[in-house]
Amino acid sequence: MTPPLAAAPWVGPGDARARSEAQQSADLGLVNRTFTTWPVMWVNLPGAKGGARLKRGSPYLAFEYQQAGLPSSSAAVVIGGQNEAPFVTGFEKAIGGTGRVGVTAEWQGHGWALGLSGSGVIDPDDNQQVQADGSYVAKSLGNWVVGAGQIDRWWGPGWHSSLILSNNARPIPGIWLNRKIATESASPWLSWAGPWDFTLLGGQLEGKRAQPEAKILGMRLTLRPFQGLDVGFSRVMMFGGRQRSEGASTVLDALIGRDNSQDGADDDPGNQLASIDVRYGFALGDHTLGVYTEVLGEDEAGLLPAKKSWLFGADATSALWGGQQQWFVEHINTVANDLDGNSVPNVTYEHFQYRSGYNHFGRAIGASFGGDTRATTLGGYHFFQGGGTLSVSVSYADLNVDDNPRVQVPGDDIFYFAPAERSTAAFVSIGYGTHFLSGWLDLNAQGSNQKTDFVSGARDRWSLSGEWTYRF
Repeated sequence: MTPPLAAAPWVGPGDARARSEAQQSADLGLVNRTFTTWPVMWVNLPGAKGGARLKRGSPYLAFEYQQAGLPSSSAAVVIGGQNEAPFVTGFEKAIGGTGRVGVTAEWQGHGWALGLSGSGVIDPDDNQQVQADGSYVAKSLGNWVVGAGQIDRWWGPGWHSSLILSNNARPIPGIWLNRKIATESASPWLSWAGPWDFTLLGGQLEGKRAQPEAKILGMRLTLRPFQGLDVGFSRVMMFGGRQRSEGASTVLDALIGRDNSQDGADDDPGNQLASIDVRYGFALGDHTLGVYTEVLGEDEAGLLPAKKSWLFGADATSALWGGQQQWFVEHINTVANDLDGNSVPNVTYEHFQYRSGYNHFGRAIGASFGGDTRATTLGGYHFFQGGGTLSVSVSYADLNVDDNPRVQVPGDDIFYFAPAERSTAAFVSIGYGTHFLSGWLDLNAQGSNQKTDFVSGARDRWSLSGEWTYRF
């Protein structure tokens, strides 16, 4: 769980309290914005009827919004450790390595935002002992923001998984463009779409993979045509890399679908994924209920995703035991076309040219369970009045259902969290975040009923971690 009170002009994935309060405000009709694309610019939190009004009982968001857009700066020291990294992750990001010491400095003012982050990591799973994750520079240009850096992202309505882009893997270094204030279009021809948001990003994957330094191009459009309904369209293309074309014609061929043959042709321009997600949320008294789905296609047919994987979920809020709760239940199926009765294994997150798969430094860029998996998760958060957060989730997964991993591991430097054989396992994750010694302490534990064998080796049944952040 992300500690509160950062100087960045956005709130990123990992802050479950901010997400819950923002989403509940939208479901109650107090804020007419979509909250299925993260990071979210803080300036999007107001916009309710009658002015910049926030959800009742949201002092956390109210305070953060007051800070957004004002010249400000902060610095932080982070110290953490764990016995080993967990396999299953959700909206809240896990730390990497058995030990970590990091320093972060952030500043924003006059339309600029700058974040510098450096960490020293002991025994990292990707052999990267010095990391700059979380660093960025961004500039507001009218109602747009352009930026460069390495920041976490989460595309989609899921609380535990995103099929197309999550924070399970380390952030991909690159550049991006996103809308700043997600209001509706002033054009009478387009106003029907309601408040809309758009993100365009480009980046480069790591060098130690079967196709070194492959490029990533992603885009996401979200619409809110009427109160409570959020619709998202996402597309990610993997292309280029060493000794492969990266020119404009290659990108154009991928954009118009000239890379869907899957026949192993050397001139195939790249690998691409597309997803459509829908969420509908509504009020139940002072609380909310939402249902959502996401469909991911590895190819397209008739301009729609083909070779499909699915995510289904529901979420709800409550106010019990002296605090606020966020609940969710989610099911994912990343066996392509499994719901159609024509299963096609070794397709989701895999590609005949990019044989290290849809991974970055050994972790899936989409759902942490990876491809060829059926998994159901029940989870929830309890937000204490004093600012602390308790999270619990239970997952039951049928991993690597065809018992035939396709991912190619380029060497021993990077640990690939891809199951080596078919297995069924239950995972229990517990997290607790609280103020401690004038800072913020996160404690996390994950246990499984059995060890999981990955293509890079076996891991223990238990993962225990702690991380303390002190902000200046």
